[in-house]
Amino acid sequence: MQTVRRDVQRLAEAGMLLRFHGGVSLPRQAPAVSAWKERQAMKADAKARIARSVAAAIPDGATLMMGVGTTVEAVARELLNKSGLTVITYNLHVATLLSEHTDCKVHVAGGILRGRDNALEGDGAVQFLKQYKVDIGIISALGIDPDGAIRDRDQRDRPVIEAVHEQARETWLVADSSKFTQQALAQVTSLQNMDRVFTEALPPQHITQLLHEAQVALTIAP
Repeated sequence: MQTVRRDVQRLAEAGMLLRFHGGVSLPRQAPAVSAWKERQAMKADAKARIARSVAAAIPDGATLMMGVGTTVEAVARELLNKSGLTVITYNLHVATLLSEHTDCKVHVAGGILRGRDNALEGDGAVQFLKQYKVDIGIISALGIDPDGAIRDRDQRDRPVIEAVHEQARETWLVADSSKFTQQALAQVTSLQNMDRVFTEALPPQHITQLLHEAQVALTIAP
């Protein structure tokens, strides 16, 4: 019993358990935080390569809208080396990363906070984004269908992605090559609505043909 108590105390001190009278439980935030860290680790090298390529294409002094996703966050890290940027985002991870930048103005949307990825959603976020006109909007995808449909878990991201597309002079998609074979439930936009796609390996031939026909620029990160 003493060994168990010591183990429980150490786990609680490390933030891995919550203690209460008569028992313990897992921290309420643990599953979401753990899942996000796992997503950050997946294809990390590919995301870093894509991010460097995107950052190189963004001129100093640009105005940006940045969406949700670990690849978008990788881009935000690379933007720490750019000067004179203005960033509008509904992603608290992006806002936190860019808060370290001494030469970047960050505007953060209001709305309902979504725990699994620290995104802000709802009418408040959409109306906030519609106040601005920017040079480039940057979004990501959970999955991309053979017909070019860009998909996510559900429809909640669709209104904010539509707002990004409407308010950005160009919309860029950042997606590692695994997304071209990954399935997801809800369509939020399509490749045909993009101006530029960044990935780290050549997509399937039908995707490259679709991009060519829709006059969407494709950049393969070196």
